[in-house]
Amino acid sequence: MDLPPPNAASVALIDRGRVLLIERAFAPYKGLWTLPGGRCEPGESAEDCARREVEEETGLRAFALRQVMVQSLESRSGSWRLAVFATEGFEGEIVPSTEIAAWQWVRPEALGALRTTSRLDLVLERAFGLFDRR
Repeated sequence: MDLPPPNAASVALIDRGRVLLIERAFAPYKGLWTLPGGRCEPGESAEDCARREVEEETGLRAFALRQVMVQSLESRSGSWRLAVFATEGFEGEIVPSTEIAAWQWVRPEALGALRTTSRLDLVLERAFGLFDRR
């Protein structure tokens, strides 16, 4: 059975060993720390969605996206297939939207101190692995 294409996307913006996390201001996942992202618009590719959502939520323009994984997620507001991307390529200044309660640059080892979305540690391990320079 073929799985449906992703209908949501998020991006790990990686900078000097840190990732930009946002605290969601609204459902789903209100109050949880996660990657910027959201649902695809009709006819929009997951990669285009990822770039658009990053810019809408943070004011940053992301480029050179690499796909990390696709996750199947569910919440009280529905279910979707989330394409997760990662990049070290972005520009601009952070200007958070009203969808974001807070934002911060976080080292992966500090995730345990935050209330995050499910499996964010695994997602970030894979995302950082794409750029591992050891």
